[in-house]
Amino acid sequence: MKRSKAHKDAAAKVDSDKLYTPADAAKLAKETSTTKFDATVEVALRLGVDPRKADQIVRGTVNLPHGTGKTARVLVFATGDRAEAAREAGADIVGADELIDEISKGNRLNEFDAVVATPDLMGKVGRLGRVLGPRGLMPNPKTGTVTPDVAKAVTEIKGGKIEFRTDRQANLHFVIGKTSFNERQLVENYSAALDEVLRLKPSAAKGRYLKKVTFSTTMGPGVPVDPNVTRGLTADLEA
Repeated sequence: MKRSKAHKDAAAKVDSDKLYTPADAAKLAKETSTTKFDATVEVALRLGVDPRKADQIVRGTVNLPHGTGKTARVLVFATGDRAEAAREAGADIVGADELIDEISKGNRLNEFDAVVATPDLMGKVGRLGRVLGPRGLMPNPKTGTVTPDVAKAVTEIKGGKIEFRTDRQANLHFVIGKTSFNERQLVENYSAALDEVLRLKPSAAKGRYLKKVTFSTTMGPGVPVDPNVTRGLTADLEA
């Protein structure tokens, strides 16, 4: 893949043989961002699990203390009072049968970033798996997106709640903010997400759990992070 001069110049600032502290990696990721817009800062983890086995899939959610820098657009499948509660909580799209039919046809898929559903509608929403599943948007009780309290779910998602799940290569990706965030905000968001990932370590997983960590920005180079540093992540940051 051919890289731009800006990307090559940015990559030259990163020592690929060095493992940076989360604080240094956050600073370097900001410095090596090559976009003119406020780029997203992402984290990629390589875990020592076998995602082919159901009991080793790592999946969860976490509320980032400083949010993601972007207000998620939320679609809610609900009726009656719950639909009204979702609207009052700020849901962007709310509906039931007609909305399910629209989504099943592949319509409006670029209008939302998260999906919430009430339990009573999951029998109908379930048939959207082939449309929402590949996009990681299928509601699931384990992530709090299948719930009778849709207003709470909407509020949490819009407030910075993120969802993560290991892929087929045992990689796990999540957003920790924008390049406009300061280093402390990025590291505190990373710390919150990392704590949850560590808490969810499958008992069946053997050997080293956290194998590799990389910070990166949209179109920017990856910055290798020391996977052994999991506590006191803000210790070397200014107050």
